[in-house]
Amino acid sequence: MDGHGRMYWLFRDMKSNKFLLTAVMISISLGGCVDSDDVTLDGAGAHVPKERKYAIQRFNGFSTVSHRVAQYGYRARKRLTPYFEQADVAYPPKVIVFVGLKQERRLELYAGDAPENIQFIRSYSVLGASGGLGPKLREGDHQVPEGIYRIDAMNPNSKYHLSLRVNYPNSFDRKMARIEGRRDLGGDIFIHGKAVSAGCLAMGDWVAEELFVLVADNTTDDVRIILSPIDFRAKKLPLKYILNRPGWSRALYNQIELELKKLPGPQTI
Repeated sequence: MDGHGRMYWLFRDMKSNKFLLTAVMISISLGGCVDSDDVTLDGAGAHVPKERKYAIQRFNGFSTVSHRVAQYGYRARKRLTPYFEQADVAYPPKVIVFVGLKQERRLELYAGDAPENIQFIRSYSVLGASGGLGPKLREGDHQVPEGIYRIDAMNPNSKYHLSLRVNYPNSFDRKMARIEGRRDLGGDIFIHGKAVSAGCLAMGDWVAEELFVLVADNTTDDVRIILSPIDFRAKKLPLKYILNRPGWSRALYNQIELELKKLPGPQTI
């Protein structure tokens, strides 16, 4: 953190495939995981991989995405490849869909060569996630968001080993907040390593390596994540939960259910 209260992250930008040095203002009460190490930058080492050009590689020993992929890629791909072969999906896939199920504490991975041609690859247990059923509404509520999101950045210098950032709040979250007069929606929601979390999904280090390498290997940046309170393919949300939620949550859950039912499954875990 610098003298102006900014914390620096080296992120891969999912649209431009470049690394960006991002300064993020940090408030006293964070809306998500504190997912960065303090960084002091005063020089760069130039190295551009043949397969992809990056704007930033390494600064004073702090790693970039390409460095972490070189470090963990072989063993992560070795673990992932049998699942892709079993599903008859080429690796790396062009399309990736994660499904995070809060009540089931499960993260499912789907992939394929096109949005209309994806297959179930495998599932993982969520080791740590705070909050309960219901959407994230404000900074500091420690809720995991609910909705349809994208993975919009990667943090190779996470305090939680490695992490992928979810683009909460999305346009729907911001629209509902404006209607209700809510401010300070929070943010910094990640899928990361380790086993503890506040508003994020903690998956353990080896799973974080697999997911990080998988997303880095994806060349289309078509990486979505559906975050749902329950698996709507297998059950309905009890009425008591719906009655205690904002009025718009019913429409949100209908949309989530529709998206889940487009996926192949349900799967035997």
